[in-house]
Amino acid sequence: MITIFRKEIASFFNSLVGYIVLAVFLVLTGLFFWVFDEHVLLTGKANLSLLFQYAPVFFILLIPAITMRSFAEEIKSGTIEFLVTKPVTDWQIILGKFAAAAFLVFIAILPTFIYFFTLTELAYDPSTLQVEGNPEMLQTFGPAYVTPLDNGPVWGAYIGLFALGSIFAALGILSSAITDNQVVAFVIGAFLSFFMYFGFSFLSQMESLTNVNLFIDRLGLVAHFDSISQGVVDTRDIVYFISVLALALLFTRLVLNLKRR
Repeated sequence: MITIFRKEIASFFNSLVGYIVLAVFLVLTGLFFWVFDEHVLLTGKANLSLLFQYAPVFFILLIPAITMRSFAEEIKSGTIEFLVTKPVTDWQIILGKFAAAAFLVFIAILPTFIYFFTLTELAYDPSTLQVEGNPEMLQTFGPAYVTPLDNGPVWGAYIGLFALGSIFAALGILSSAITDNQVVAFVIGAFLSFFMYFGFSFLSQMESLTNVNLFIDRLGLVAHFDSISQGVVDTRDIVYFISVLALALLFTRLVLNLKRR
């Protein structure tokens, strides 16, 4: 498993696509957080809600680009047959590839802590704390520095964001096991991630499903991500994330077994 993990990490960083994916994620989050309309400096308080609002959407498109080659490339080239003849189990192969993808998700999230530390320093700087009630300083420094950062929801949201990214990675690996075409694997992975995040929330709003709308909504990722982002780590959310992740990896193993028959 460790060998497969190292191989996947090396393959990622030897590819230009890998660096492009990380760069695109950081540029997009930076633009939406600091530059575009309704950016953090205009919200009236120091918070990271914009980051956690847009980051999952970017992950839906970018993580499948990381995982699309996980199995698809090996299936197409035939190296998957060579891999399974080695003294490693299917689970070691799957978990090795998943661990590498989850590690890359962590690498993508890590630089965003700069936003957290920046807002923390700005919010608690003695000179900026005098902004409240002073129109001239408010105009100079902006309203974002008036309200201190609430750490509880921030750490909860970071846990949720990593869980989302890991689940998207597992869905991407599943998609890569389904086909030997990387583009098709990307499309399937992006669709599954999009549906798991937005699909159930959309279905719960249908009038014909009014009687079970709450149940359907809780089947989706967004409800649990919003819940954990409140700063309270509910065991139901943790169990949900782990269950979806486990199911995605289990289906990956089933797909690989079917392909051998």
